[in-house]
Amino acid sequence: MTRVIHTGDTHIGYQQYHVPERRDDFLAAFEQVVADAIDDDVDAVVHAGDLFHDRRPTLTDVLGTLGVLERLDDAGIPFLAVVGNHEAKRDAQWLDLYESLGLAVRLDDEPHVIGDTAFYGLDFVPRSQREALEYDFAPHDADHSALVSHGQFQPFDYGTWDATEIVETATVDFEALLLGDEHTPGTKQVDETWLTYCGSTERASADERDDRGYNIVTFDDAVQITRRGLDTREFVFVEVELAAGEGIERVHERIGEHDLEDAVVVVHVEGEGDPITPAGIEEYALERGALVARVTDHREFADEREVEISFADPDEAVRERVRELGLSEAARDIDETIRASKVPDSNVADTVEDRVAELVEEGDLAVFDGAEDADASGEAGIEDEDETAEADGGEASAPDGSAASDETEDPEDQSTMEEYL
Repeated sequence: MTRVIHTGDTHIGYQQYHVPERRDDFLAAFEQVVADAIDDDVDAVVHAGDLFHDRRPTLTDVLGTLGVLERLDDAGIPFLAVVGNHEAKRDAQWLDLYESLGLAVRLDDEPHVIGDTAFYGLDFVPRSQREALEYDFAPHDADHSALVSHGQFQPFDYGTWDATEIVETATVDFEALLLGDEHTPGTKQVDETWLTYCGSTERASADERDDRGYNIVTFDDAVQITRRGLDTREFVFVEVELAAGEGIERVHERIGEHDLEDAVVVVHVEGEGDPITPAGIEEYALERGALVARVTDHREFADEREVEISFADPDEAVRERVRELGLSEAARDIDETIRASKVPDSNVADTVEDRVAELVEEGDLAVFDGAEDADASGEAGIEDEDETAEADGGEASAPDGSAASDETEDPEDQSTMEEYL
């Protein structure tokens, strides 16, 4: 029998809401997982990707994670992992650093046997590169086998990567696929293979309302998957339905029904009541002890009503501006791909490259033509763009319609593993 903790999407280094305490929370959640692993004396901790939130974690994040892995190593418990999309780099991965220090195993197409189970790994693969995958894994002589991977897999509803193809064409018969990337836990079965997501260890989004945790997977006569929760920072969700004539006082009343001390407070306002000021409500929650407060008013008001605008959620204003730019269909598609999927800054370039490749492969190059009201002449468009940039103080527009940035990478950010060592 082999019993492992299956975790993932720890997103260490994510300073959610730009609050330092939230950055600490993500490391603390991973520390809890490792503490449980040591207390339960499991055979291994299996991490399904996105150990870090960003491909360029700070030195503090790297060293904090190092300390946690050292405690696991001191207890004689191996750490097996794959690379997720948030942390993926074009060259050596941060996981390789920990492997070089003897603190981790980067799983691949060769079996790594723990107890009587062979573990394999498949890092996150961009969609445009998946058709070339052959799922060729080296044989093993263990009693059981499992594949650890990172991605949005079918047959889960949100899937874009066909797990059935992996199960049916892989050269190894996997009893389980231990998955990461989806922050909500879930389990399905394809033929006789179990597919299970462990979920994230901290809430990386206010949409993640369920308690956080991880899986315990036991390989014996049958695969057994159980769930264990983690003690993470409290999120208080306040749903307010304003009746006609009700306004900010009613919102305050509903918020006052909760203990807000050190909590992240998320308020959603619906109904026919009066306009409210999100910033004022956020301040009200902070005065009552909340660590963070975010308010979203889902209602729409007629233009003639005077409503104070909050920039806490500027997506619609951005969409309106993008519509006015006369961009090509492809540019609008790429813009929506990045913003709607909340791609981390470190992965924007790869995401754009993958999406452009997909559009080219589809063969309809007309999607790259500008909108009908855009400049007919390419040269004229460039001259107009330059003139506009000068008139705006030198800030030109990038080809995708976003403001071109004059930022260059700070040499200190181009850190290598050798520098950390």
